[in-house]
Amino acid sequence: MSDRRPGRAIEAAMLLSVAGVLAAACGTPPAPPPVAVTPIPPRPVAVARPAPVTPPDVNPLEGSGDIPKYEANGRRDPFEVYQVRGGSDGLTIASTRLTGIVRNSGSALALLEAPDGIGYILRPGDTLGDGRLMDIGLDNVVFAVTAKPGAPTTRVVLRLLTN
Repeated sequence: MSDRRPGRAIEAAMLLSVAGVLAAACGTPPAPPPVAVTPIPPRPVAVARPAPVTPPDVNPLEGSGDIPKYEANGRRDPFEVYQVRGGSDGLTIASTRLTGIVRNSGSALALLEAPDGIGYILRPGDTLGDGRLMDIGLDNVVFAVTAKPGAPTTRVVLRLLTN
């Protein structure tokens, strides 16, 4: 006995024809006609240039008594330029004193105090006055001091004073 039915072939033929019609209907739509675009020329833009700024010749606070004044009261004026000069008229290593040494696992810092009470924190290679810090020991520091340019350097050791 055969499992063939006569209507089965007709169904398959109909399905193929419907699929062909659907494939033809689902194709890409026709492209729209091209539209002509005319470019619009750019309009000139006016650029406003700022007026040059000139500093006023007169301080607006001058004469009103509102200008703040610094009162030093024995302290150094923070608004003055401070320069450390070496040599006879400036700071010398011989006039400073070693007040402390700070160490951690990788480096050390030397704490020095000038005769005028100003403190300096230095690491090896730093320059202060007429000398360059070469080494920081356990209780001393070593400076290479040059009296004047071209002269040989002198080794100066400052020791930490313990009370």
